[in-house]
Amino acid sequence: MSAPFTMKPLPYADDALSPVVNAGTIGFHYGKHHTTYLNNLNNLLANDPLKDKSLVEVIRAVAGKADKAGIFNNAAQVWNHDFYWDSLRPNGGGKPTGKMADLIKDSFGDYDKFKADFAAACVGQFGSGWAWLCLEGGKLTIRKTPNAETPLTVDGVKPLLTIDVWEHAYYLDWQNRRPDYANAVIDKLLNWEFAEKNLG
Repeated sequence: MSAPFTMKPLPYADDALSPVVNAGTIGFHYGKHHTTYLNNLNNLLANDPLKDKSLVEVIRAVAGKADKAGIFNNAAQVWNHDFYWDSLRPNGGGKPTGKMADLIKDSFGDYDKFKADFAAACVGQFGSGWAWLCLEGGKLTIRKTPNAETPLTVDGVKPLLTIDVWEHAYYLDWQNRRPDYANAVIDKLLNWEFAEKNLG
């Protein structure tokens, strides 16, 4: 799919993630912030040769190019948000089973260590950004990225799940309590089926 890009529908109702992420937050986050990134991207690509590329191709083509920072920031934020909505599901979270459970044991020792490390990445990302669970060289890793940065641009890294730690992702529900938001998402919303699908 190439530009103009359209909003990917949410995979659940606006209130389906309550009380961790409430309908009001979804309304602003998906309805305003995410939509604005998409509209900005389409405007920036209107007369750009990149408009014939897929979203991922656009992101990779402009990553690290100062003169294309506007395109990168908006394209990456569209992709990151699409990925974030899919990383969550109602009645999700907790310990995974199957292949993901085996990978967590192999990569972190146990689920509690994984949870502590993932929450620490969420809390430790200074300012706006993202925490990611990735696959690298057959092992799970945790990364954090600032602003619109994404593991998509790093060779050999496959993102599996993400948690958005921009303030607009949690401030209406949690105010300044980012650690509580991160732990609640991990405990109650992570979509392990999506992560397993991303293993390929």
